Amino acid sequence: MHASIADILADTAQNAIEAGAQNIRVELTEDGTMIRVDIRDDGKGMDEATQRRAFDPFYTEPGKHDGRKVGLGLPILRQVAEATGGGVSLVSAPGKGTTLSYSFSAGHLDLPPMGDIPGMMLGLFNYPGDFELTFSHVKGGSGYEISRSELRDAVGSLEDVEGLSLAREFLRSQEESLAA
Repeated sequence: MHASIADILADTAQNAIEAGAQNIRVELTEDGTMIRVDIRDDGKGMDEATQRRAFDPFYTEPGKHDGRKVGLGLPILRQVAEATGGGVSLVSAPGKGTTLSYSFSAGHLDLPPMGDIPGMMLGLFNYPGDFELTFSHVKGGSGYEISRSELRDAVGSLEDVEGLSLAREFLRSQEESLAA
C-alpha cells in the first residue's frame, strides 16, 4: 500500500518511464480544496481493451513484472482517490502516449500525507534511461517547474554524491518556498 501521495506519484510516473516515453510531464497542483496530479507522456500508449483492463487488480501488462500476474497500482490509486472525494481519469492511444489524471479532496480525513516530494522527484530524475521529465508543483498562487535536463545542467551528474546532494538541496528549497 502507498503510504503517501509522493509514493503514489512515484509509482504512476514510473509507469510512464517504463512505457518508453521520451517526454513526460508531471503536474502537481494544490488549490486548497483539491490535490490534483496530471501525468502526460508520449510513450507507447494503450488500446481501448488495455485501458479497460488497467484498473483490474488481476491484470498486469504481459512481461512488465516477471513472475507477477497482478497489477495493483492503478486499482489502489482509484480506491484511494475515490475514497477521499477525488477520482481518476486515463486517456491513451497506441503510439500517442497516455495521460493519467487523479485527484484527492484536500480536506478529507483519509487523505494520505503528502510525503517526501523532493526525494520522490530526485528518484524519478535519477531513473535510468534516456528521457526528459518535467515536474511542476503549484500550491495556491506559488509554484515552480524543473526538468531533468535543467537539473543536470545546474548540478552536474546525478550519479555522484555531490550532484545528488546539490539536487536534493535544490528540490527541497523549491518545496520549502511553497510552504512560505
